[in-house]
Amino acid sequence: MTLPETMFGIALTGHGGPEKMEWRDDLPTPVPANGDVVIQVAAAGVNNTDINTRIGWYSKGDAEADDASWSGTALRFPFIQGADVCGHIVAVGNGVDASRIGERVLIEPCLREADGEPLKTPWYFGSECDGGFAQFTRVASRYAHTIQSDLTDVELASVPCSYSTAENMLTRARLAKGETVLVTGASGGVGSATVQLALARGARVIAVTSASKAQILTDLGAQRTLDRSNDFVAELGENSVDVVVDLVAGAKWPSLLNVLRPGGRYAVSGAIGGPIVELDVRTLYLKDLSFFGCTVLEPEVFANLIQRIERQEIKPLVATTFPLSEIAAAQEEFTQKGHVGKIVLTVP
Repeated sequence: MTLPETMFGIALTGHGGPEKMEWRDDLPTPVPANGDVVIQVAAAGVNNTDINTRIGWYSKGDAEADDASWSGTALRFPFIQGADVCGHIVAVGNGVDASRIGERVLIEPCLREADGEPLKTPWYFGSECDGGFAQFTRVASRYAHTIQSDLTDVELASVPCSYSTAENMLTRARLAKGETVLVTGASGGVGSATVQLALARGARVIAVTSASKAQILTDLGAQRTLDRSNDFVAELGENSVDVVVDLVAGAKWPSLLNVLRPGGRYAVSGAIGGPIVELDVRTLYLKDLSFFGCTVLEPEVFANLIQRIERQEIKPLVATTFPLSEIAAAQEEFTQKGHVGKIVLTVP
């Protein structure tokens, strides 16, 4: 197809409230650099990362500081957010086989290459570079993964960020068949993905959620659910789980270490309950615990995830959809945390 010179999309103009997201129909259509592909976006998921970046949550100081991005690097406004993308390749740059045009793809969001050059530090798609909240987007060809699946574009757009984050944590924590994993924030996009991916490994899953969402996680296969208000140690006993996958942190954080067995592994990729926690270092070293902070994907994670989708080992959960133009309403619903699974934006 012949690409138009301009396109529509959502431009983030600075840190702040929803008013910082502007609908534009005069954005320049991306042109592929060497090794790039251009993708026509069909659907794009909503993530904590989008909102955290917009409000400057990642900064450890002032929200306008240079570290107000997930990678700690300065952002250049305006730019286009959106880490979760399903779409079709419509153009390729030099060095990319033209036969890729027409392929249905998912974009791997953790990038080690951009503009035909290797990056010194990884970028996140839709953060350090333009993402998928637009009609078209571009990325290095290696990060546009062909997908063969009967799942809809909306279902597939719920996968990249949440499921790769979950797969990365389980990979880093080396969760094995027969082990027990405790998943906090289990009803969200990453949490419900973790439940499914842990079950695919043959693990026993204990999911922490609210009572109103417990049945959905049981239906997914969780062997047990706990309410967020429960005393985890009283319910499970000390030294009772092999792995904790944490997306919450907050005031109950010390109990997560108490339920870990000696030699247990703790993986974290979120702090929606509060980023500041109390650590008794004696628990860490006397129990020989291993901690994994998980943001940058291990090299094998996304390709493994594509294979799990194609083998039908996972079934994405989509809570609801909004058109791209209603992104502010979508993010408002997202922050209410009343949904299970993902909220996805459709792109006309």
